[in-house]
Amino acid sequence: MVSNKGKIFSLSLAHMFNDFYMNYIQTLLPFLVAAGLGVSKGAFLISAFTVTSSVLQPVFGYLVDQKNQRWLVYVGTIWMAVLISLVGLLKNYSLLILVAALAGLGTAAFHPQASAMVSAVSGNRKGFWQSCFTAGGNVGWALTPLLVVPFVQAYNLVMTPLFILPGVLVAIMLWFSAPRVSSEAKMAPPPLMPILRSNWFELTKLVFVVALRSLAYFGLMSFLPLYLQKTNVSLLTGSHLLFVMLFCGAIGGVVGGYLSDRIGRKAVIVGSLVLSSPLFFFFLNTNGFYAYVLLALAGAALLASFSVTVVVAQNIISKNAAMASGLMLGFGIGIGGLGVGLVGILVEYSSITFAINLLIWLPLLAGLSGLALKTKKRPDVSER
Repeated sequence: MVSNKGKIFSLSLAHMFNDFYMNYIQTLLPFLVAAGLGVSKGAFLISAFTVTSSVLQPVFGYLVDQKNQRWLVYVGTIWMAVLISLVGLLKNYSLLILVAALAGLGTAAFHPQASAMVSAVSGNRKGFWQSCFTAGGNVGWALTPLLVVPFVQAYNLVMTPLFILPGVLVAIMLWFSAPRVSSEAKMAPPPLMPILRSNWFELTKLVFVVALRSLAYFGLMSFLPLYLQKTNVSLLTGSHLLFVMLFCGAIGGVVGGYLSDRIGRKAVIVGSLVLSSPLFFFFLNTNGFYAYVLLALAGAALLASFSVTVVVAQNIISKNAAMASGLMLGFGIGIGGLGVGLVGILVEYSSITFAINLLIWLPLLAGLSGLALKTKKRPDVSER
């Protein structure tokens, strides 16, 4: 019998591999371009995956709340692993687009269901355990370039179907360890539209904060290496710096979740986001060892509120936990991923320096916007 902590660990581990696959096409893009795929076609390939994997998450979340099904986590995982691992082999562009879009459905199904499962077995520490689940995904994002790039350099695109194996193993693990839906959880939730109508203003404020944070996160992840290269920092060093930011962001998410259960969720959201902008500013104006330290702290502060915003959304529409998770996680990745294209246009018509300096101050705006959120200072006694 798997304990609740064991179930959360298995879901967090699955989240790591799930988000490893979510960063797969972006990491593989230079190799696809070298193999003859145009840059614009590659960008549209990423967009096709982003739309189905992220923007559709609220839809899947609503469906999960209506028909809560355990099988979505392991079927969604193996579905995406199999399809995404074929991207390196396919030559027909129309087929590539179709496979990328279909692969995104796997993670869109996984995230709301898995997040709702974590919430259901977290007891009185929802913020902390949700942050552990989120950290698994953030670590997965950080690991993709470290593992995929040297593998493809050594064995070429023809061997990329081997990346199916982690997804298969994780799906088998989830078959045995994922929490089973209780009879109470299978009861249909109240109609969604009345709940959204009565809480739309709070949800809109929260989504705005998440959108600004995610645009900063994905914008920096996409364009920071190019900016550093312009300042005479090698691509290899830039990739190391990016890993530091992403990995420390995962750690920051755990710390933020832990603190949110003690000092309040609004304090974590506002404080961490306001703090991250000056840390990024000082990083851009510092060299050597201290630059690594400042970027590590900036990344941790930027993502400290990642899981906290999910919990806040689940509190706002408490009877539709999966829908709330899909709304936050979907917008968190979807708006960020789609917004990167707009930042790219800004780079073309202005400069990479202007774009980076704009991106680093978005968290400050997000944090100040978070002051308008209505959250409980501390969890209710019933949550303890």
